[in-house]
Amino acid sequence: MSLAATDTGGRTRAPVWFWVIAILAALWNAVGVVDYVMTQFRVDAYMSSFSEEQLAYFYGFPSWFVAIWAIAVFSAFIASIGLLVRKRWAEPLFGLAFFLFLLNLIYQYAFTGAYAMMGAAGLGVSLFIGVSLLGLLWFSRWAGQKKILR
Repeated sequence: MSLAATDTGGRTRAPVWFWVIAILAALWNAVGVVDYVMTQFRVDAYMSSFSEEQLAYFYGFPSWFVAIWAIAVFSAFIASIGLLVRKRWAEPLFGLAFFLFLLNLIYQYAFTGAYAMMGAAGLGVSLFIGVSLLGLLWFSRWAGQKKILR
């Protein structure tokens, strides 16, 4: 069974599982955008589960960190849209998102009290985000090589 068939124009048709992954990627990365927006707008209903110490930590991020965070989450979301419209530019956007995520992760866990603040669960979520970004980077590269992305 072929992973993907070609249409009459010689382009590769995307298999059903490609669409499942692309939709899940868009939904997952939309969560990242919502998290960023809710945190930056300090929406009480969203932020109420955090302690005062955690809120002070989140609201005390330097401007450059917030900017990198914004670029990372929006790049990942736009890259996911790129998968849905089958564009090769999804790959470099996932690459950018992953690189910026790593910068923020290093800053948070090496230079701030992130682990003390968020514990193992926070680190676990961060690692899951990183693995998912790396997986989507690989997936978009693979889809480009298979001519599923154009």
